[in-house]
Amino acid sequence: MKKLALLTGSLLALAFTLGSCSGEPKQDKVLRHVVMFGFKPEVTAEQVKAVEDAFGELPSKIDLIKDYEWGTDCSPEGLQHGLTHCFFVTFYSEADRDAYLVHPAHKEFGKVLGNKASAVTVLDYWTR
Repeated sequence: MKKLALLTGSLLALAFTLGSCSGEPKQDKVLRHVVMFGFKPEVTAEQVKAVEDAFGELPSKIDLIKDYEWGTDCSPEGLQHGLTHCFFVTFYSEADRDAYLVHPAHKEFGKVLGNKASAVTVLDYWTR
């Protein structure tokens, strides 16, 4: 029984050690930057795809972005108010988010988006 306890303790210690070697510090809270778009009726599917692709390239161009995901609306509630796309960008600090906002790659994305959006909503929050 003593050997089992020792082995279990060793495995737990190893698991915690391996889990903390990812290269990124473990964050108790992260800052989420939520961006939602709707598109004007005249915007083509190809133009929407260009916006999706351009946003998706930001994490490879801006190393301050710690995580990224996106998707399109599939809610049956009918409360989207014209919003069809949601992008989640994760940062470790407000300073990182602020630097992202003025980063040249983010500014270039703004040019791709141009006047194609019929609605834009942005909300930032600290996870709990």
